[in-house]
Amino acid sequence: MKVSVIGGTRGLGYWIARFLKDEGFSVIITGRDREAGLVAAERIGADYCPDNTRAASASDVVIVSVPIDVTPNVLREVAPNVREGCLLMDVTSVKEEPARIMAELIPDGAYFIPAHPMFGPRVTSLEGQVVVLTPTEDNPWLEPLKEFLEERKARVIVTDPEKHDLMMAVVQVLTHFAYISIAATLESAGVDIRESRKFASPIYNLMIDTIARIVAQNPYLAYSIQTHNRHARRMRDLFLETAGELRDLLDSGAMDEFVRRMSLAAKNIDDIESSLGRSDKAIEALNHELSLLKDSVGGEVGLKHIYSGKIHVGILESVTPDYAILRSGKRTLKFKISNIRVLSGDELLRWKADNLDSAVYDISAVFPDGVRPEVIEELLGRLDGVVEARVTDRYRGPQIPDGFISLTVRIRVFERESYERVKKVIEGMGASIR
Repeated sequence: MKVSVIGGTRGLGYWIARFLKDEGFSVIITGRDREAGLVAAERIGADYCPDNTRAASASDVVIVSVPIDVTPNVLREVAPNVREGCLLMDVTSVKEEPARIMAELIPDGAYFIPAHPMFGPRVTSLEGQVVVLTPTEDNPWLEPLKEFLEERKARVIVTDPEKHDLMMAVVQVLTHFAYISIAATLESAGVDIRESRKFASPIYNLMIDTIARIVAQNPYLAYSIQTHNRHARRMRDLFLETAGELRDLLDSGAMDEFVRRMSLAAKNIDDIESSLGRSDKAIEALNHELSLLKDSVGGEVGLKHIYSGKIHVGILESVTPDYAILRSGKRTLKFKISNIRVLSGDELLRWKADNLDSAVYDISAVFPDGVRPEVIEELLGRLDGVVEARVTDRYRGPQIPDGFISLTVRIRVFERESYERVKKVIEGMGASIR
């Protein structure tokens, strides 16, 4: 199947193009900058086309991923060129206007599904991500598309364009406006954020991290989200009106009314106990990761960069609240703790098995009769540095005393020291090595 990503040279469009290419699709990308387009296409393994209409007419699926303010014009350009039986999509943050334009201009026999991936190009997979689909009519592409996304562990919501935009006025417009307002207030007040973190509870730090995630986004995109959703103005006005009312209650000393309004707001939060539980888990996860790193100083760790997906293995030299220093071979690497995840013991072992040379040893030992080989395999396989432990031979004969059995265990290890450690553990089990 051939897919054209209109605007696939950067941002979310580039992410979609790369993802689809990795999934085995034939991909065409378009973009205004020919040089950038050729570079992006070569990096992905896609084809670059400078003509949106030609790319649209050549593909089974056409995905428009351009800024919100130019999406209507691009849709008007490409929609009439979608072939019969093929699918047109857009991935912007508003859905009512794109849906109207596609319905108006799509040829008979072609189909469209306005869509909204609720994530940005920093994610590494679809797992756990929300994708909203807003079809306006019966569509043979809907179920296959939904199944494709869900097989890759995305959470798919199917609704209509009007409800989507109303929900986005809350999920995006209101929250972004509130967070940007807080960030702008902190800047106007001259607050040193790094200094404020020293005095703060974990929930403040979590809030600052969430705000940072919003204000670090493309400000032009943030402006477009605020101005292209027809419900946005009403939501911002209601926010400012409510904030003004609460301010007046505080200024006038109306404690009872302020408490009543805050209590009503708390009751409106759906299942507040679950919300508290999720925030507790988020705080605990942040603290646990830092504690795990501090406990690992001086030892071997595997660190996975959460955006590039690259894994680095080495000796952890030091840890601060913000950075981890890793010695990997002859290199010393510095990582922001917020950008890494510590591999579990099993994950580190799998990485070593895939990337490092290993050696295989056979160890024969005499055990008391009745020993369970599967237990031996399990115990030895859990030792540090042991990739695999497997009983390959069982022997009873003249050389073996009555009431005993000889087992040969084949182990695969990365270092000679691990082999010596296995022998000591076997001896510690009461066995004698032959």
